Amino acid sequence: MKVIIAGAGKIGASVAHSLAGEGHDITVIDSDGARITAISNETDVICIEGSATNPESLTEAGASGAELLVAATNSDEVNMICGILAHKLGVKHVIARVRDPQYLSQREFFRDVLGLSVIVNPEYECAQEISRMLRFPSAARMDAFSKGSLEIVEHRVTEGDPLNGMALREIPSRFKEKILVSLVERGDEAIVPNGNFVIRSEDKLSITATAKELRRFFIDIGKYHKPIKSVMVMGGGRISVYLARLLEESGVSVTVIERERERCEELGELLPKTEIVCGDATHSEVLLEEGMRSADAFVALTGEDGDNIITSIYAKRQGMGKVITKVNREHFAEILENSGLDSIVNAKEIVAEQLTRYVRALHNSINSSSVETLYKLANNKAEALEFKVASGSRCIGIKLRDMKLKPNVLIAAVIRGSKSIIPDGNTEILDGDHAVVVAPAGLLTDIDSILR
Repeated sequence: MKVIIAGAGKIGASVAHSLAGEGHDITVIDSDGARITAISNETDVICIEGSATNPESLTEAGASGAELLVAATNSDEVNMICGILAHKLGVKHVIARVRDPQYLSQREFFRDVLGLSVIVNPEYECAQEISRMLRFPSAARMDAFSKGSLEIVEHRVTEGDPLNGMALREIPSRFKEKILVSLVERGDEAIVPNGNFVIRSEDKLSITATAKELRRFFIDIGKYHKPIKSVMVMGGGRISVYLARLLEESGVSVTVIERERERCEELGELLPKTEIVCGDATHSEVLLEEGMRSADAFVALTGEDGDNIITSIYAKRQGMGKVITKVNREHFAEILENSGLDSIVNAKEIVAEQLTRYVRALHNSINSSSVETLYKLANNKAEALEFKVASGSRCIGIKLRDMKLKPNVLIAAVIRGSKSIIPDGNTEILDGDHAVVVAPAGLLTDIDSILR
């Protein structure tokens, strides 16, 4: 598929790299020569140095024959103008990154009048990701399939964890819950395990099951945290505003600590139900005075990575059950691997992953493929995909033990109507089922591509 990406910043570069790896024809436009040179050296894409709002640059990029343009510059207005021009020049679909909340209320106008297919807000997407993490605090990360009927969560194994040293084939006899360890991240490796795989301390497990089974399983292994009722948020930026509103809708009480008095006054108007504290949350006495020890979770959302990290480590040492840390620089996530901070979020990475999902979904609709949902796992080394199984699939009616799967491919679950099935060797896939499959990134295009 022909895709134009306007903007070679972190989001644009990440999307370009991901889509190029899937075989799409990618052209990147940016006015910054250094960015163009960097992405050209790192990724197999066509690069054009020029303005994304210049019709000549868009024409040179092949707008008349492109299926999609992703407008991902740092300016909302540039993204919107670029999208409008691209649509007029013949691009069939346009995705625009728009951050200003006042524009988000105009989604229908942008779509129907200006021709922008999708509006993506990094701060709102990040708030939604954090909200999902807080709904199941026992897990470092949580993704849902089939509108929440099945979930895949990430769990880091500690030294005293009952799973440490256990072979996967022992889990069914040790625990009554129906769960499946579908992926293991060990160091730099992403492993699709078999029954003989032995779990070690510091492994990150991707566990697939229903929400009910996951809750029972985490109780059994002594890692279950009670539902969160109160959250302390450090920093009063846009993500904090979106997050507070999402949490309040769920009945969670929220305290936001912000150091700038003028911003505190704004927050008081934006969040009338939220407790706003004007103070510096990097000072321990402020956190303790405002009830850190009685809160169920702490979320660090300032614009300073260092402040977020240090304060999150302090919160963890104070016994906070759930701590979520926002970082802007991707390499910090790797540095923090052994810090005890498991729930790290990066707004740019979240949006880049979502944009990649949009492109994959569009490509699938054009090619009548069957991917319903896609999540990146293990730092983009693997994917969890949900396929809808149509009549005529070669997978139908074959017991899993007899199915000739490609290497490192695992069928993690079968969803049949409202029932979620953790499969065994006797499980068969039927017409109309949804199958959740874990595989190396970019390997699968449809359900039949799981077969050799």
